[in-house]
Amino acid sequence: MTNLVVQSCGPMTSLQDWGRIGYQGFGVSPSGAMDRRCLAMANALVGNAPETAAIEFMNLGGSFTCNDGEISVALAGAGCTASINDAPVEPNTTMVLREGDVLKVGHARAGTFAYLAVAGGFLIEPQLGSLSYHPRSRLGGLKGAPVKAGDRLPCGPGAQQVAPMHLPLDPLEENGPIRVIMGPQDDYFTQDAICTFLNAEFTISPQADRMGFQLNGPQLEHAKGFNIVSDGIVDGHIQVPGSGLPIVLMRDRQTAGGYPKIATIISADLARFAQMRPGTALRFRAVSRDEAVAAARQMKDWIDALPSALVPLRFDLTTEHLLSTNLIGGMVDALSPKASDHTP
Repeated sequence: MTNLVVQSCGPMTSLQDWGRIGYQGFGVSPSGAMDRRCLAMANALVGNAPETAAIEFMNLGGSFTCNDGEISVALAGAGCTASINDAPVEPNTTMVLREGDVLKVGHARAGTFAYLAVAGGFLIEPQLGSLSYHPRSRLGGLKGAPVKAGDRLPCGPGAQQVAPMHLPLDPLEENGPIRVIMGPQDDYFTQDAICTFLNAEFTISPQADRMGFQLNGPQLEHAKGFNIVSDGIVDGHIQVPGSGLPIVLMRDRQTAGGYPKIATIISADLARFAQMRPGTALRFRAVSRDEAVAAARQMKDWIDALPSALVPLRFDLTTEHLLSTNLIGGMVDALSPKASDHTP
């Protein structure tokens, strides 16, 4: 069996797919990839379904080796660079790792989260239907643990059967304010607080992880206090505790909470928000339910169209490329009496 062996990686490196669906009623967080767009891009390059589990990097990259065979892999997200045996690889391309090859993934340069997908996925037993690692419950990942140096990740049977491809696309995104639907407890805030929320500038606090991003900026005044009867939470809920500073709840969030939620980031903008680094300034814009649904459908259509956007990877006929390619189909002795049999 072919394995991807981890030589080094950052402490927040983990396996993530589209999450653990259907267990929030039991208090189980859905977890899942912080940027589904980039996960889908990496998977498209190796012929996987968009939701297939991949290695998620948070800020830092890592290094990997191929063991016992050949693997097709792809990297997408956060402007991370890649090299094989110290030779740079073009971004958003299928990479082929042969036995002993060393793949190095650089640190994030234009975001936070990047994804390394393997053709055929990883042959790891899911927990509650998902490989997504959730650190607080120790579900998913590799036996309930994050990816770390020394791990051997077994690869699926399709790991060697992918033609090298290039994806000449950037993630679909809007450039304006982060879009939200107000509520479900916007009535717990003063009109001044709502006006401030929709017009003021906030920044991402250093207190940001897969569970939630705290925002710095003006404090939002509560109209009815900051405690409510605990109710359900979804990805993108923006709760405001007693400090008055908003907290955006992300993939590893709790499933219920007792702070009022002033608004909810729409699903189509959540990945864009997740890629914002500490110190990044942002604003919010309220939209209707219909606009949120239309944006979600546009994102789904974009992800579904990724395979049709792939183009064959072309190699430049450089001396280095020719020397690395086996162009010889056989050899004969020119002095042999049978040499004439090979003459055109």
